[in-house]
Amino acid sequence: MTESLVTSIIDMFGSFATAPFGKEVITFVVSLLPVLELRGGLLAAGALNLNPWIAYFIAIIGNLLPIPFILLFLTPIFNWMKKRKFLKKIVDKLEKKAESKRDKFEKGEFIALILFVGIPLPGTGAWTGALIASVMGMNKKKAFLAIVLGVLMASIIMMILSYGILNNAMYH
Repeated sequence: MTESLVTSIIDMFGSFATAPFGKEVITFVVSLLPVLELRGGLLAAGALNLNPWIAYFIAIIGNLLPIPFILLFLTPIFNWMKKRKFLKKIVDKLEKKAESKRDKFEKGEFIALILFVGIPLPGTGAWTGALIASVMGMNKKKAFLAIVLGVLMASIIMMILSYGILNNAMYH
């Protein structure tokens, strides 16, 4: 699924990839997006044949940029949204998703959050990790550090996959 989304997004940019810094911008934008995040950014960079070291740093920055804002503002935004009848269902759904992961985090929440963010599986990543940390009321600094470490872990795994096995199989 991620690969097809990445391919679709790259196609949306059209010839922008050939513009100066086009590959870098595409990698950054894909890395910012929920669901795709760093994983998608590195897959896109691999597909675009962007230098692996440049892609690595761009994807990490793109993936981490929204996280402090999520950790700081998610709870107040959710509280505001809950007061709006038409938005309450969205918040309830997101909180239910986060609550379903609570048992994995209550004991050893720091290590659990690192692993949750760091192991690139569907439904995991920095955005979901920040959502879970916010809903659980985890210390924001501690949560951010765990998410950073998880993103670094995921980045190593995805670099191997994007510029190694998957890149060779999908794009060559």
